[in-house]
Amino acid sequence: MVSQQLTLTNPQGFHMRPASVFASAMGKYKSSVTIKFNGSDYNAKSLLNIIAACIKCGSEIEVICSGEDENEALAEAVELIEGGLGE
Repeated sequence: MVSQQLTLTNPQGFHMRPASVFASAMGKYKSSVTIKFNGSDYNAKSLLNIIAACIKCGSEIEVICSGEDENEALAEAVELIEGGLGE
């Protein structure tokens, strides 16, 4: 298991488009990918789970990856979030 604390920087937070980009990107990995936010865990491969988390700009989250390709999954998750999810 690997994890990293991150701050969501894109102005609109995890709304539909960036959440879709993130869920699609994480879906290609065999590892489980979880977003920990406000004491709850959300499946990062599920668009609806990410939307339900209501993660806004400036929110502190932890991305947790566990499985055979966990390092690659975490690296892409960090790159996407730190890059503003394409916004």
